[in-house]
Amino acid sequence: MRIWKGPAALVAFAVLQISIGVARADEAVSIAGTWQLNVAQSKFTPGTEIKSQTRVYEVNGTEVKQVTDSVDAEGRAVHSAWTAHYDGKDYPLKGNPDADTIAALKTGELTAKSTLKKDGKVVQTVLRTLSKDGKTCMFRYEGINAKGMKIDNTLVFDRK
Repeated sequence: MRIWKGPAALVAFAVLQISIGVARADEAVSIAGTWQLNVAQSKFTPGTEIKSQTRVYEVNGTEVKQVTDSVDAEGRAVHSAWTAHYDGKDYPLKGNPDADTIAALKTGELTAKSTLKKDGKVVQTVLRTLSKDGKTCMFRYEGINAKGMKIDNTLVFDRK
């Protein structure tokens, strides 16, 4: 058995340790998983409330997929989905009455910003902040909804 010695061994060891650290950091702060809306902790502009919402995120490399099942203020079920990259480009958003495309950008290790558009016009911006422990995620929505109502909502989600 040959034991590595010298600078090459130190470099190889350092790269391995950094790689392990990056993988652990990514896992610790990943949005991937199932999230349940904490209605009591969330704040809604009157008339824009959500009774319940579950979000499921899948992350594969730079690609993120979100599937959302909600019950709106009138008790109607709403199902929406999108798949995008954090590159600021528009991607189709299906089933959302407020928007038909989403563009997402990572703004930090725990934060992201999304722009929602309807017929090419920006209708909402969304700021996402994931807690350091990965157990809570907050979304700040600003803009207008499909009914033309101004929204300034803060949605708080707990990891299931």
